[in-house]
Amino acid sequence: MIIVLSKDTRLYSKIKMHELQPKHTKLKPEETEKLLKRFDISLSQLPKISKKDPSIPEGFERGDVVSIERKGDSGEEYFRVVI
Repeated sequence: MIIVLSKDTRLYSKIKMHELQPKHTKLKPEETEKLLKRFDISLSQLPKISKKDPSIPEGFERGDVVSIERKGDSGEEYFRVVI
């Protein structure tokens, strides 16, 4: 859920994420290390996602690794680093 503050009315409104929005979860440091070893890459080689991206839940900081679970036939999982 996102809370939006309108500049004109100064009212708060709650907006739910769309049901088709893929699930975004933050990886623990141990999970991040395991992921980087599995693909034999460094953190800087992961695709990036902006901290300001509307799909990123609150509490994510720069350098966190995000797992994005997309629904589909193959149940795809993607990884991004927050910048």
